[in-house]
Amino acid sequence: MEWEFDRLTFSREFSRNVVTRLLVERAEHGGWELERVRMTPDGTRRVVLRRKIIRQLRTFGG
Repeated sequence: MEWEFDRLTFSREFSRNVVTRLLVERAEHGGWELERVRMTPDGTRRVVLRRKIIRQLRTFGG
C-alpha cells in the first residue's frame, strides 16, 4: 500500500479547537488521516497527515 503525506505547521496562536476543526475538515473532504502531531517547546504544532494512493488498473477493451 502506498501513502501520500502532507505536512502542516500551526503557530501557537491557533487554539486547539481551531486546529481540530481544520484537521477534521481536511479529513472529511480530502480523505486525510492523522499520522503524527508534534508539539515544539515554543507551542508550534507540526502535523503529518496521510492518505492512501489508489492506483487504477488499466483495462483493455476488445
